[in-house]
Amino acid sequence: MALNSSSQEMVKTREQVKELRKEKKNSEENASPKRQVRVRLFPIWLRIIAIILIMVVSVLAGALVGYSVMGDGKASDTFKKETWTHIVNLINEE
Repeated sequence: MALNSSSQEMVKTREQVKELRKEKKNSEENASPKRQVRVRLFPIWLRIIAIILIMVVSVLAGALVGYSVMGDGKASDTFKKETWTHIVNLINEE
């Protein structure tokens, strides 16, 4: 079965494309790996500070709810020194 000239050219171009792909793949394997630079929206130090602040707010909100809602105390008394001194004395009392 004879190939006409356009078919022969097509076969050549296919072979050329395959060879170019092989060369590109080999050159990529031999090249040093490029490291992609990642730009973060929030830097790590800002994330750590945000987590610490969220934890502090959570503890304060928990103390407020625990003392005023569950413990039937005044919300304004939650953060007074006398209140916490009394709580520590109750805990340490034998």
